[in-house]
Amino acid sequence: MATVLSVFKPTGELAQAITNFQPRAAQQQMAEAIAATVKKKGQLVVEAETGTGKTFAYLAPVLLGKGKAIISTGTKNLQEQLFHRDLPTLKKVLAPEKVVALLKGRSNYLCLHRMEQAVQQAGQFNKDIQSQLITVKRWSTSTRSGDMGELNALPEDASVLPQVTSTQDNCLGRDCPVYEDCHLVKARKEAMEADIVVVNHHLFFADMALKDTGFGELIPSVDTVVFDEAHQIPDIASQYFGETVSSRQLSELCEELQRLCMTELKDLSQGSAMARTLLQTLKDWRLLFPRDPMRGNWRDWRKKPEVAEVAERVQERLTLLTEVMKTAIGRNKDLDNLHERAEQHLYIWRQLMDVDRTGYSFWFETTPRHVSLHQTPLSVAKTFGGYIKRNKMSWVFTSATLAVNGQFDYFTKRLGIEEADTLLLESPFDFASQAKLCLPRYLPEANDPNRHQMLTEIAEQCVQVNRGGTFLLFTSHRMLQQMATILRDRLDRDILVQGESGKTELLETFTKKGNAVLLGTSSFWEGVDVRGEALRCVIIDKLPFASPDDPLLNARVEDARLRGVDAFSTIQLPQAIIALKQGAGRLIRDKDDSGVLIVCDSRLVTRQYGKQFLSSLPAMSRTRDLNQALEFLAQVAEKDETKNEELTSS
Repeated sequence: MATVLSVFKPTGELAQAITNFQPRAAQQQMAEAIAATVKKKGQLVVEAETGTGKTFAYLAPVLLGKGKAIISTGTKNLQEQLFHRDLPTLKKVLAPEKVVALLKGRSNYLCLHRMEQAVQQAGQFNKDIQSQLITVKRWSTSTRSGDMGELNALPEDASVLPQVTSTQDNCLGRDCPVYEDCHLVKARKEAMEADIVVVNHHLFFADMALKDTGFGELIPSVDTVVFDEAHQIPDIASQYFGETVSSRQLSELCEELQRLCMTELKDLSQGSAMARTLLQTLKDWRLLFPRDPMRGNWRDWRKKPEVAEVAERVQERLTLLTEVMKTAIGRNKDLDNLHERAEQHLYIWRQLMDVDRTGYSFWFETTPRHVSLHQTPLSVAKTFGGYIKRNKMSWVFTSATLAVNGQFDYFTKRLGIEEADTLLLESPFDFASQAKLCLPRYLPEANDPNRHQMLTEIAEQCVQVNRGGTFLLFTSHRMLQQMATILRDRLDRDILVQGESGKTELLETFTKKGNAVLLGTSSFWEGVDVRGEALRCVIIDKLPFASPDDPLLNARVEDARLRGVDAFSTIQLPQAIIALKQGAGRLIRDKDDSGVLIVCDSRLVTRQYGKQFLSSLPAMSRTRDLNQALEFLAQVAEKDETKNEELTSS
């Protein structure tokens, strides 16, 4: 029988499963530490740098261990990669008898009831939605899982999706007429019966916060929980321990009620009229905020007379709408559900109007059409830490970026993890020879409005020398757009810009082209794995300190000040260091990778805290001379060309 120790030997099970498997000491060390944690029902925090092989390092002890396990990943893409590729590879040789399941959030599954409703009300939708609805209806007869991710014929943001999937708000639960055939119910049942369940962090915390009816039984039934990409957890947990209400939610409620009143409840004309009135008020509500999308401090905006007036009007009309629906309760299950949603939205709205409560950040966020209000706890340490103490199971937290200056305090304190063992595993890659870090001289200050001009020149020089692909990572959309416009005029390479198509499509195009230039903001700083010649240069515009306008950051800074704690060194700096580590980690993804990382921020050398950033980055060779970086890039290009010629001739 396989043991954790034997799995990673040159003749072990991994060598049988993976062609050209190379044993790695750090990978084995991590696997053994996790096995010990699982055995003693303990807690373990592991930073495993790029190249450690952390996925197999936690999968092996989980597969060999007893009891049920949950593996939670940072994104749906990582979740699917784990379930469809990594887990089957190792399961086949270690534990073929174990049952594994993939579970996504409810909005990822086709809702048969809402699809039939949409078909009946098709005449009320525009032609695009009607066409997409036909595609969904046709697919629904052949799908087994109901996972909308299977339906490649639809774009990721297809307008029909909200009409054919459910939310916690509009799901009828056991009252649904097609409950027994529900794809979500079947997926959850499979998860309850499986030995290993793969979820993502959002789903995990939705369950933990008991906000997703019918799924709250999954976590208490497991013996081991592994969080991959664990650096994301504190911020995601905050979202689920807070409250939110948006004009989008209220608008969707009104529109659903109007459709119901035009089909099954034609005599409830007062409900339709009240919904119409509330919809108009919500449009007035959006007009009170700037046209461009933004985030802001809701406490401050709540004090504005015009905002307070329209907020009161929204509350009054939502109250009246709730009372009108109450008169028809019991006549229609969908109406009963709408009434429950309206009451819940009203309750949260009233909470969000009371901004004098302490311990929370009150903030708002706008899109071109909607406004959402949020109440977020400043700390989840007490809630999450208490949960870990009460539930005697094994907890493993791992990521390539958890430590700051070799210490885990920033991560563990935010989550209230007090008794965890910690392990820091360095990358096996030879960064000193594989990569060069350049901090160019004579850069404009970080707040210089014209700094994009010099950044454009640096990018242009790098692309001209670079045979492979180039990433430009930004801390602001404004800078991204400025440089995208200029580079398209100056470069003859393919310029790919975040937002012009989906992230997955952009990355596929970037990798396929092999020498493209991709410009992205926060979502491209992590979870991106491009290897080889397709990515030889990463340029970062400046240190990724959170925006000073971020309301949640401001609330945490103010709270730290009141507690007599230095907010910069305990909150802002560690957060930025971890973000920079993530961005830098895009460059070297394999032992044969090589390239140049350029960070265009003079604060790395002019400010005392710059040393903390540099000590947290991989041990690349460094230079202040851009020409040296360009020479290194030229050498890499020459090697790539020679290698390609050899492959062609052979």
